Amino acid sequence: MEFIQSFFGLIEDLTWGWALIPFLVIIGVFFTVVTGFVQFRFFTRMFRVLSSKNQTGDPNAISAREALLLSVGGRVGGGNIAGVAVAITLGGPGAVFWMWAVALVGMCTSLIECSLAQLYKRSEGDGTYRGGPARSIIHGLGKDYRWLAVLYAVCLIASFAFGFNAFQGNTVAGAAEESLGIGRLWTGIGLTAVTGLIVFGGIHRIAKVADVIVPIMAIGYIAMALIVILLNITEVPGAIYTIVANAFGLEEAVGGGMGAALAQGLRRGLFSNEAGLGSAPNVAATADVRHPISQGITQSFSVFIDTIIICTCTALIILLGDVYTPGDEGVDGIVLTQQSLVSHLGGWTSYFLTLAILLFAFSSIIYNYYLGENALTSMTGNTAAIQVLRVLVMGVVFLGATAPGATAVFFFSDPLMGILAVVNLLALMMLFPTAKRILDDFKEQVGAGVARPILDPDKFADLDIDRTAWTGKDPDAD
Repeated sequence: MEFIQSFFGLIEDLTWGWALIPFLVIIGVFFTVVTGFVQFRFFTRMFRVLSSKNQTGDPNAISAREALLLSVGGRVGGGNIAGVAVAITLGGPGAVFWMWAVALVGMCTSLIECSLAQLYKRSEGDGTYRGGPARSIIHGLGKDYRWLAVLYAVCLIASFAFGFNAFQGNTVAGAAEESLGIGRLWTGIGLTAVTGLIVFGGIHRIAKVADVIVPIMAIGYIAMALIVILLNITEVPGAIYTIVANAFGLEEAVGGGMGAALAQGLRRGLFSNEAGLGSAPNVAATADVRHPISQGITQSFSVFIDTIIICTCTALIILLGDVYTPGDEGVDGIVLTQQSLVSHLGGWTSYFLTLAILLFAFSSIIYNYYLGENALTSMTGNTAAIQVLRVLVMGVVFLGATAPGATAVFFFSDPLMGILAVVNLLALMMLFPTAKRILDDFKEQVGAGVARPILDPDKFADLDIDRTAWTGKDPDAD
């Protein structure tokens, strides 16, 4: 066991501890420059998705908005509450600036990876689609790279469906026990039952649930932060100045100055928004859209919501309060955010934050499950295997909720996510010329005045795409 732990520790050192974070940033900058800063050029188009429906009129199809909200529900979680607090504590307020920076370039990475997932998606025959990096590798790079797709799929199932779901179950049970006095066993039973009810309903039920709970949790948390900001409006410019000054070493809040801020901001930012890690494309591929880039733009918006909006809310709640002490490593991240919110608005907000944590964690559980299911179906179409996965995920959630020490069993999650990210980034680099082709096609149509561009499969006859997913016809035309 000690050898196995050391082995995975080495993997983590070789990925997260050495090259992966700089690699993610460099690729994000490269994509941003080569695509002509596409995430900013099409920024206003992102907001259209909030009122969108599926684009073929099929009642069984998943709309771009539903795919967006499921993705936001997965990205938004403890990293937006506890992770931001830890980044500020260890890196100083300047860490928030570098979280912003990595999100802005990550928006382009997310656009590219999610557009490719859309391009190579496969129709399920019932109005839904499946896709993601595994299928992009198989159909984009060819069958010689199937081994790479299998490696990706195995790492995704082990890290997200099992490992991270154990941690999320633990988070929900811990929050319910500490703030509401509900025993872990009862929380575990309830959480497992609800998880099973949703995941056994497939992607339709998962998307519908996300469509309800994600807006509730996100809007509620943002509204609470806005109240805090309005009550301290005169201090907001000072807080923004502190963030920027600390980011560039003009002010030093913790040991390490700018270096600590940069390291913490990049790491926490990438963990929070997941751009380039290869997780969100699995959800992006489910959406029913006219052109792959349309969903890429939508998923770029997901990164913006996660980091620029929600992480900033947490940062201002902390920095506008009087609880935060720079460099105090003994303070738990969630506790710092919770105490800061209480200092602004009173003790009742502790219960509100607990509810927010519960919803964030639960939305992550169903998101993580779907990632695992989608990865499994890229390797086998056996329906019995999917049923087994659903039962195993329920068991993992129950184990994580009822046995706090059990989460230590999933020590392999972060190292495997590191491998996952490396595989995804290699595939993105090899498939980038294809992504650039469909992006140029989208830009050409927009430049010609086409309000809603459509992918014509005949223009990409050399690519292994599913023609039943891309008809090239405008469903609104007579």
